[in-house]
Amino acid sequence: MQVIATLPRLLHAFFQEWLTRQRGTSSHTVISYRDTWRLFLRFVAERQQRSVAKLTVEQITANGVLAFLDHCEKERKVSVGTRNCRLAALRSFFSFVAGHEPALAAQCAQILRVPTKRAQRHSIRSMEVEEIEAILAQPTRTSPVGQRDHALLALLYNTGARIQEALNLCPRDIRFETPARVRILGKGQKERECPLWPETVALLKALLTRQPRGQQERIFVNRYGNPLGASGVRYKLRGYVVAAAKQTPSLSLKRVSPHLFRYSTACHLLASGVDITVVRDLLGHAHLDTTGHYAQANLATKRSALEKVAGRPAKPPRWKRDQDLLAWLDSL
Repeated sequence: MQVIATLPRLLHAFFQEWLTRQRGTSSHTVISYRDTWRLFLRFVAERQQRSVAKLTVEQITANGVLAFLDHCEKERKVSVGTRNCRLAALRSFFSFVAGHEPALAAQCAQILRVPTKRAQRHSIRSMEVEEIEAILAQPTRTSPVGQRDHALLALLYNTGARIQEALNLCPRDIRFETPARVRILGKGQKERECPLWPETVALLKALLTRQPRGQQERIFVNRYGNPLGASGVRYKLRGYVVAAAKQTPSLSLKRVSPHLFRYSTACHLLASGVDITVVRDLLGHAHLDTTGHYAQANLATKRSALEKVAGRPAKPPRWKRDQDLLAWLDSL
């Protein structure tokens, strides 16, 4: 059976028709898949010693996919999580191809059988309140950039939003009047609302007073007025953490990222006695199990729980210890 569609046509149909129009996939997922295919096509072309334009679907094999994933880990030094994300992008495409080109069904099945790689799950240490306060104290709030960064980090801790969810916010998404709240568009185009602290409202108002934005324009922009990117936030945050660690040394032992603000929000809410289902709704998780991974009990909560255990070992009373000592002396 002859293959009708070429690789460029299949890729075009996959991105334009399948992902965007039929599946309604978010732009962030499309961009992630696009970046994977840019890397993958260059890798396969170099391996096949031909140009990307001359590649065919038949030249993409399961062995080639495995070689690409190993290249990502060993040469590009990506994490196992990123490796699995690359594999997910390739799997999605070949699942689409299998349904449109029966002649390639066997080849697609081999690629779809490439397993995801298990990674060691490290225990994530959330930030303490004083550590978050130390980071928030670093941006110079007299400058536009410092004021923007301070408001953004405070918003992340207040809402537990993902970094891109916060960066996508426009003035129309925020209700400044009491009761103040923000509308967040999360994964899967799911909307959720989160209350805002008065302090966060004041910071956002001050930012928009200094840098007015239209109702549909992004609130957080760079010095050129363009939407701020997540990579730019991570870069700035690293500098603030280094500075804050001089006063709060415990920060140097943690890998602080925008996502750690989200994780810390969940932990602090649970430690305060907030029901886990409320935390789930606040974070925008579809399943309660996901929230359980984020919101682990902190050390103080664990210590408090252990202290309540009735059957824990305890020293015998002093009179008992003294009697044992006297009995031993009498036996001499």
